[in-house]
Amino acid sequence: MGWALSKQPNAQLARDALSNAISRHQPNTNTLMFHSDQGVQYCANAFVQYCKSKSITQSMSRRGNCWDNAVMERFFRSLKTERLNYQSFANHQEVVENVESYIYFYNYKRIHSVIGYITPAQKMAELKKVA
Repeated sequence: MGWALSKQPNAQLARDALSNAISRHQPNTNTLMFHSDQGVQYCANAFVQYCKSKSITQSMSRRGNCWDNAVMERFFRSLKTERLNYQSFANHQEVVENVESYIYFYNYKRIHSVIGYITPAQKMAELKKVA
């Protein structure tokens, strides 16, 4: 839904990713739930306060249970195995460009069997028609 990249996994990175999702999709934040693992960036007071300021409910996986966050775990597995593994990058900007390119591919070009062999963008369009 939203994303951001940084050299540090900190509260600002989490806030930037959530802000990106909010600006792209314009949800009613009073009914929004943000689910994550228990990473330090999501537990940081700055991020918790940001969520509270937007009336966003935080939800966290159980400690050490990857199944609670399986969708994101699967995405990161795909990103690493399909794009990032076995590559080297000259600088942070090259990483950013590769990840941006993969996110576009993943959402608009790559079909997913679990949603009927269509892209996530196509599925989102279907869901918006129903709503």
